[in-house]
Amino acid sequence: MKIGFIGLGNMGGPMAANLAAAGHEVTGFDTAPVSIDGVSMAPSAAEAAAGREVVITMLPNGAILRAVAAEIVPVMAGGAVFLDCSTVDVDSARAVAADAADRGLMALDAPVSGGIGGAQGGTLTFMVGGGAEGFAKAKPLFDIMGQKAVHCGPSGNGQAAKICNNMILGATMIVTCEAFALADKLGLDRQAMFDVVSTSSGYSWSMNAYCPAPGVGPTSPADNGYKPGFAADLMLKDLRLSQQAAEAADADTPLGAAATALYAAFVEEEDGKGRDFSAMLPRFEGRGRG
Repeated sequence: MKIGFIGLGNMGGPMAANLAAAGHEVTGFDTAPVSIDGVSMAPSAAEAAAGREVVITMLPNGAILRAVAAEIVPVMAGGAVFLDCSTVDVDSARAVAADAADRGLMALDAPVSGGIGGAQGGTLTFMVGGGAEGFAKAKPLFDIMGQKAVHCGPSGNGQAAKICNNMILGATMIVTCEAFALADKLGLDRQAMFDVVSTSSGYSWSMNAYCPAPGVGPTSPADNGYKPGFAADLMLKDLRLSQQAAEAADADTPLGAAATALYAAFVEEEDGKGRDFSAMLPRFEGRGRG
């Protein structure tokens, strides 16, 4: 396919490279000067998008998505797929999709899970909102960039799935870190704690696959000084999106709200900015009950 790719940062760059390596003709654009193997760079987002069968965006927030969409939608070819892989608010995703549909485009909101490692390895999971025809056309690209793509329903539902998933992830990581800090103070060895919980009713992805305790379980960012695999800043962004959506939907999410407040304090008032979201463990290690 002829693909335009806008937003070639830590996630978008490897995704575009994987598409190019698979033989697709990829034209890219980013506001920063970047060079991606196999990707031809365009001088503007509009020029990267014009005449392409699929245009993929990976952008920081809903406001930037809306601005980029306003630039590229008018120049995209009729029947093309506008595939947005950003994580943004549901309202922005649905507004952009509605505008794209009015112009004869097939819009998909397809945020991802798997982090930078998943983008590099082509093992991302895509949560996709939009029409079935657009999903079918984009499916071969999902298969290159990821290991799984789930069609979640109409436009906006991909974002809904992402923020619900990450609200669970944020809350479970916090309580996993709390539990390790409590185990330390009770004299329970961390390896014994992992061996019990990872095979008992307390198991979770945060414990079993991404353990926040160094030297315990599979290798994770905890074993690399908490260098981000998924930054606490990004977790805070997603948790805030979850609470924005909960407010709009009149949904009661007290644990989601508490997780948001804790990550806000960690990132904005403490030393969490630029660290992995599992670095909550050393935070709790140094704190007492008060």
